Amino acid sequence: MTAAAGRAPAAAGWPVLQRLGPRRMLAAAAAVCMAALAAALVTQHVFDMQPCPWCVLQRLIFVLIALACLAGAALPAGTARGGPALAAAALSLAGVAAALWQQLVAASSASCDLTLADRLMSATGLDMALPQVFAPFASCADAKVKLLGVSYPLWSLTLYVLVGVTAAWAWRHARRTAP
Repeated sequence: MTAAAGRAPAAAGWPVLQRLGPRRMLAAAAAVCMAALAAALVTQHVFDMQPCPWCVLQRLIFVLIALACLAGAALPAGTARGGPALAAAALSLAGVAAALWQQLVAASSASCDLTLADRLMSATGLDMALPQVFAPFASCADAKVKLLGVSYPLWSLTLYVLVGVTAAWAWRHARRTAP
């Protein structure tokens, strides 16, 4: 028996992924990221839950993942789609790190001023260009809020993992279908 004969086809245990395909999965991942951003904006502007620097950094990561996923979905099958999918997977890891840092370290800190998140957002200029989306208005301790009994960073963490797995699957599929 050869090694190839013993190998299961890509996504054999994931029939949903096989039916949808990488293009639709990347588009769905982009939609999830934009829905996360929309939910954050609704809680900020409707329910007055003001974001901290780590919150707005995660918003930026969601936007970047969505853009990478949309680029991957728009490109033809094969290696062209692999680059954006890999970028989305890598950005998801950055999101996981940011969410974990916010949950485990920043949430118990009295101030987020001059943290990595604060410096990154200031360096992008987005906090000044789009303050209603990317400007922090609360400290990390003040932004420690729960939705349905689960903290916001843990919600983000869950979404980053799901989107990252989807993007990694799309990248793997792109490598397998490359000419």
